[in-house]
Amino acid sequence: MQKNLRMITLAISIFACVPVFAQQDTASQPPIEQVNANSLASAPSAEGIAEDREVVIAREDAIPTEGSRGEAQPKPAPSPSGPHKLGPLNVSVNWRFRTEAWDFFQPSTGQNAYAFEHSLLKIGIGQKTEAFEWLLEGAADGIFDLPQGAVRPAPAGQLGLGGTYFAANGGDRTIASGFLKQAYIGFKLPANGWAKLGRFTFLDGAEVQPKDKTLATLINTRIAQRLIGDFSFSAVQRSFDGAQLGINAGNSNITLFGARSTEGVFQVQGMDELNINLFYGSFTLPVSTKNNAGELRVFAIGYMDDRAGVLKTDNRAAPIRAADTAQIRIGTYGADYVHVLHTDHEGQFDVLGWGAFQSGGWGVQKQQAEAFVGEFGWQPPALHLINPWFSAGYSFGSGDTNSTDNVHGTFFQIMPTPRPYDRFPFYNMMNNEDFYGSAAFRLPRAMAVRSELHALRLASAKDLWYGGGGAFQGNTFGYTSRPSGGARSLANVWDASLDVSLRYGFSVTLYYAYAWGKSVISNSFPGGPNGQFGYVETNFHF
Repeated sequence: MQKNLRMITLAISIFACVPVFAQQDTASQPPIEQVNANSLASAPSAEGIAEDREVVIAREDAIPTEGSRGEAQPKPAPSPSGPHKLGPLNVSVNWRFRTEAWDFFQPSTGQNAYAFEHSLLKIGIGQKTEAFEWLLEGAADGIFDLPQGAVRPAPAGQLGLGGTYFAANGGDRTIASGFLKQAYIGFKLPANGWAKLGRFTFLDGAEVQPKDKTLATLINTRIAQRLIGDFSFSAVQRSFDGAQLGINAGNSNITLFGARSTEGVFQVQGMDELNINLFYGSFTLPVSTKNNAGELRVFAIGYMDDRAGVLKTDNRAAPIRAADTAQIRIGTYGADYVHVLHTDHEGQFDVLGWGAFQSGGWGVQKQQAEAFVGEFGWQPPALHLINPWFSAGYSFGSGDTNSTDNVHGTFFQIMPTPRPYDRFPFYNMMNNEDFYGSAAFRLPRAMAVRSELHALRLASAKDLWYGGGGAFQGNTFGYTSRPSGGARSLANVWDASLDVSLRYGFSVTLYYAYAWGKSVISNSFPGGPNGQFGYVETNFHF
């Protein structure tokens, strides 16, 4: 109770300060520009694309900036003043502090209501020219006041992210660490190419930044990171050790990426690599006319999990899973298209489609799975005071229909940043159907509001209810599950967020969500199927 009161008091204090510190003018922000392969300095950078932002608003003065990323939806950005210089070097400081309050679904016993805090400080130094760049970035993370009773035996498991952090860090309530977040060099290549080598962040789908503001927002917040991301909503995040190659041929872009993920995400140690090889290739083609803008991407991903002794999370019986020591080898093949139509009198319309199918080996089983997303949006004209954007969509990730055959039919989400697509993090895209709608508003004084509604159900009642965002430790699989109990109805979710850009590099996010649990949740949580989640987050960017 004291921790929840602390969070409420902090929120009231922040609201009281907003009129004093909120920016009066954001018109000085530069536009998003098309990637120019002739200049390494303009090559796409994950650090500046996929932030953990709440509101999807396309605006003439908006540009993605470095921040907490995740989880993904752009909030108003403070007016940038360019890189901070220390002689010939660029210096950056990014500090995020968040207080989370959980009232998770209630088991028979356990601590489902609690609050905790975490901090992530990143300091970078580097140089960037037309032909060469380098960056060294260190990170210091800390997680405080974790709940001791938020991990229960199956089927309840981890009662929210407080239980996840507690389990991932050996049962310590307060932990801290430091590690190398990024260390890479980048250089220009012949034939309009560029390359990056070392440790860096990578987000699938964010290879090209379109000129059109609405199109750029949609790609960065509704396409990017669905399968590969840095899980930036988490307390520690992840990076990748490897290489990235980009080649621009006219308007089109070819990107190749090969790497190993680092640890981190939920555990404070983020220095070591995982024994997982990840490969990615994409072809991106912008399409534009006077009143239309679009982008087509075709992609392929190879995932090879060579960790030994890790129990796979799927719907087979535990003894069968324990006996399956074969490795995971999955190929994912897909495409997406995003289109924006600008009209003179009816506003802006947008539509997107994303789809993928998987083949390969899930241990001794064959992998055969698929996923699909469709979404439609509208920005009405002549409402400049609130600048609304309404969207509706449907997301599907296949589930397994027979636990005793030799086929694994659950769509595997690889290593995503789940937060942009499930802001109350108790589910993901695996064995999931999501009917959703959203409303976003850009208000005066650099404030933005977003609210979403989700109707969730399992794709297959014979599969499990999955959560998580991919591997982050050498000895745990990375995804969790609970039984369906033969049901499909999961939950209805409503949420709302407020983002405020303040002066002097500060910004604030407030978020609240409520879930009305259905039959699947009731089967695992007899004490009460409804849950709440909220947080207050501050960011400082220098």
